[in-house]
Amino acid sequence: MKTPYDIIIEPLITEESMNAMAERKYTFKVDKKANKSEIKKAVEKIFGVKVEKVNTINMKGKKKRMGIYEGKRPDWKKAIVTLTEDSKEIEFFEGM
Repeated sequence: MKTPYDIIIEPLITEESMNAMAERKYTFKVDKKANKSEIKKAVEKIFGVKVEKVNTINMKGKKKRMGIYEGKRPDWKKAIVTLTEDSKEIEFFEGM
């Protein structure tokens, strides 16, 4: 069985995700095999917040070249988590 820390890999900190935090939306890189209900339970357990909605996106890895050699970065999954109005903020992002 997966623990919540296996499902949530890392937070994504970009300009767009920082602007979305005003609307109580937080972005995470998650396990490729995790579904929305598992992501919701993991965020609620790790951060102690109430999740209203989870949107997931499968991101394709980019193709990269090094001289004549061509490779590909791995595919990954992104989750955008929306918190309820009565929920507290996630303290991890407070100092950003």
